[in-house]
Amino acid sequence: MGGAPRRPAMAAAAVPSSLLLFAALFVGRAAAYGDGATALHSHAAFFDRDGDGVVTLSETYGAFRALGFGFGLSTVSAAFINGALGSKCRPGNATSSKLDIYIEDIQNGKHGSDTGSYDAEGSFVPEKFEEIFAKHAKTIPDALTSDEIGQLLQANRQPGDYAGWAGAEAEWKILYSLGKDKDGLLHKDVVRSVYDGSLFHRLAPNWNSPEKEKLSMIREN
Repeated sequence: MGGAPRRPAMAAAAVPSSLLLFAALFVGRAAAYGDGATALHSHAAFFDRDGDGVVTLSETYGAFRALGFGFGLSTVSAAFINGALGSKCRPGNATSSKLDIYIEDIQNGKHGSDTGSYDAEGSFVPEKFEEIFAKHAKTIPDALTSDEIGQLLQANRQPGDYAGWAGAEAEWKILYSLGKDKDGLLHKDVVRSVYDGSLFHRLAPNWNSPEKEKLSMIREN
């Protein structure tokens, strides 16, 4: 399935100062999807490599590869995400592939059994985010262990909402694999950074610039 991502080492303590810079760099990009761009728009904007407002299956796959995931997991993740969201996040007059995700409608793809940290429009809800750690961070106040994430998922499950269960579990498992530190802790600042997508930009800074990515590959070889 591709295994854990080959991600760059990231010290949790070093994240906050850099995140503001990354947020500033791509908030303008998310704003291209409308005057009411939300945190969820910014989150999804990372996957829209060419900035046309539409996330294709190949862009989702490429984004996962850029984040360090293997071929298998990237393929499955892209199929799952675009398959689940493509039909929900598209205007009625769209003529492109039904697997394409239109970022302007990304809020329509919100699933149940989540933390509520995005509201119905995709705006970030600080109170709900704080509840995550107030209720489930028992080992360390500002971090989650793998077991605590499992408890969070169980607590948020709505009866019979199997699609929501699957979506929430996939999201948190991916976040944990990307953001955990050497002690297996997922820190609060790292979790916060995924809601506006700044974590993705930190881990794959060349993804939205094909020229930079090509130059990086040349240097590596």
